[in-house]
Amino acid sequence: MRRSMLFLPGNTPNMIIHGDSLGADAIILDLEDAVAPDEKDAARILVRNALQYQDFGRCETIVRINGLDTSEWQLDLQTLCPLQPDFIMPPKVGSAEDILKIDHYLSQLETQLHLPPNAVGLIALLETALGIENAFAIASASSRVKALFLGGEDLTADLHCQRTAKGEEIRYARSRLVCAARAAGIDAYDTPFTDVNDDEGIWEDAQFARSLGFTGKAAISPRHVKAINQVFSPSEKEIAYAYEIMEVIQAAKEQGRGAVSLRGKMIDAPIVERAKQTIAMAQALQEIGGSNYV
Repeated sequence: MRRSMLFLPGNTPNMIIHGDSLGADAIILDLEDAVAPDEKDAARILVRNALQYQDFGRCETIVRINGLDTSEWQLDLQTLCPLQPDFIMPPKVGSAEDILKIDHYLSQLETQLHLPPNAVGLIALLETALGIENAFAIASASSRVKALFLGGEDLTADLHCQRTAKGEEIRYARSRLVCAARAAGIDAYDTPFTDVNDDEGIWEDAQFARSLGFTGKAAISPRHVKAINQVFSPSEKEIAYAYEIMEVIQAAKEQGRGAVSLRGKMIDAPIVERAKQTIAMAQALQEIGGSNYV
């Protein structure tokens, strides 16, 4: 379960040390934009040491490496793959060829390190117009790709438009990315809401992202994690309704009835599938700390 993903600059030891206590389901240890060029080596070593010596518990670890257009990305992978972070996040992925290039290099490293194939997964960061238009090709390029993630800031710069709190300028990109990810059978994650002080805005932005079908949402501040977790968790009402649906379906089967309705509404296969997803999420929440784990 990955509702929230929190970016932590790779050169901030105090934040990384407390990464598992900030409430996010996953932390993104950032070696790219958050790190100045002259601090890349130090950040890489810090992230390596954190993965080697720190137990992040149930909090997944994702490393955003440097771009394929730099001389850093291969060194990032050489340094960090032996520690097997849960995922590598390559930035500015524009095509299936980008994924295949990383996949090939990771496969070589896994062989050298005697790791099982696909030991390290990929979450592809799409933040260019080209990446959005090639979203499905990227999502389906390799079984190593487990999710697509939208990068709204760089995308709007590439689109030559202003990034706004309301986000109308990225509505198409959001929908395109979700459709591509779902068509490929993988997850989709929304871009961070960048106004750290707008507590109402993060709620509205997260709710809109969930309504589009995103699996979860990234954050650049721990302050936003609670809102994201709550929005992407089923409410008690939703959970109760899901169980009610499954009870009605079970009763109909026992009675040999094909058609079934609940509160005047026909219960068809898509509604049953959504109920199963809600129950699975509720059970996962219970396993990691109960209904208050938000």
